[in-house]
Amino acid sequence: MSKTTKSGVAPGQLAGFLPYQLSIASNAVSELISERYRKRFSLKIPEWRVMAVLGDAGTATQRDLTAATVMDKVAVNRACKVLEERGLVTRAPNARDGRSHLLELTEEGWAIHREVMPLALQTESELFDGFAPEERVQFRALLERMRHRAAELNGGRASGLDDRLEGGLDQGLD
Repeated sequence: MSKTTKSGVAPGQLAGFLPYQLSIASNAVSELISERYRKRFSLKIPEWRVMAVLGDAGTATQRDLTAATVMDKVAVNRACKVLEERGLVTRAPNARDGRSHLLELTEEGWAIHREVMPLALQTESELFDGFAPEERVQFRALLERMRHRAAELNGGRASGLDDRLEGGLDQGLD
C-alpha cells in the first residue's frame, strides 16, 4: 500500500507534475539571466520584461505590458514607475484612449536594451549548449504546442498574450 499526503497525492509526485516542472525550469532560467543583468544594470525581472516588450513593440499601454509579460498589473505598474523614475521609460497620453498612457523607452532605455539583449541571447545560447540543433527546434515547437493546447483548454487564451505582440515577445523576456 502506497503512502499519500493529506491531499491524497503520493509523495514525490510533484516533481513529475508538468506545471511544477515548467514553473521551476522557468524560474531557474529567469534567475540565471536576471542575475547577470541585475548586477550590471540594476534591473529586476519585471523591469527587464517591460523593457524587452517595449524594445520589441515600440510603445505599449500598461494593459498591453501586463498581457505581454504575463505578470499581474501591480507588478507591471511598479516596474513602469521604477523605469520612469530612472529615466528609462517615458509616459504619454494615449490619443486612442484618454484613460491610458503609452509607454516608450527613452534613449537611455534603448541604450540599456541594446546592451542587455545580447547578454540575454548569449545566456540562452549557453543554456542550449549540449542540445543538437534539431533538439532546439523541437524543444521550442513542443513549448509552443503546449501553450496552444493550454489556450484551447482555456477557451482560447492561455497566457493573455496579445496577438499583435505574439511571436518574438514570448522569447527572451527574462
